Amino acid sequence: MLERAGARVLPVRRARELSEVDGLVLPGGESTTMSRLLESFDLLEPLTERIEAGMPAFGSCAGMILLAKQALDGRPDQRQLGGLDIVVRRNAFGRQVDSFEEDLEFSGIDGPLHAVFIRAPWVEKVGDDVEVLARVPETPAAGAAAGRIVAVRQGQVLATAFHPELTGDERVHRLFVELVRDKR
Repeated sequence: MLERAGARVLPVRRARELSEVDGLVLPGGESTTMSRLLESFDLLEPLTERIEAGMPAFGSCAGMILLAKQALDGRPDQRQLGGLDIVVRRNAFGRQVDSFEEDLEFSGIDGPLHAVFIRAPWVEKVGDDVEVLARVPETPAAGAAAGRIVAVRQGQVLATAFHPELTGDERVHRLFVELVRDKR
């Protein structure tokens, strides 16, 4: 999706590789495992420093959890990158079987955006400098998720509770690539 949006993509597994990129995507997956891997590969501190210095970052689902200042319902040893002044609730929408799809109004993107939620977090609280980009529509079918925040931006850091890479719609990735280009 990033390549389709015009980016050159490099994997980052070591701190020296981090210095070769202008922006970083933290994908979906399992946030506690990703946190442990960031520590094991000595990436946690260098990544935190790069984000604090203004490197653009985009997190989807587990990536959103990692970028948050605080995660509720996480493991006590889970580390946060703190790139976003938000509090997220892990697995807020429920278990794997509770995964769902929804069309969202997304600030800065024309037309509805189809979103895929898989054991997704939602944002419980945002700081003053955080822009809310999308919420779950307030419909009876949404239940407890109605109105919940599922996409945010703070400066050069963007995060979604859903997986935009699963729909074939590259608009969110294009938005991130533009953030990186603007920063360069």
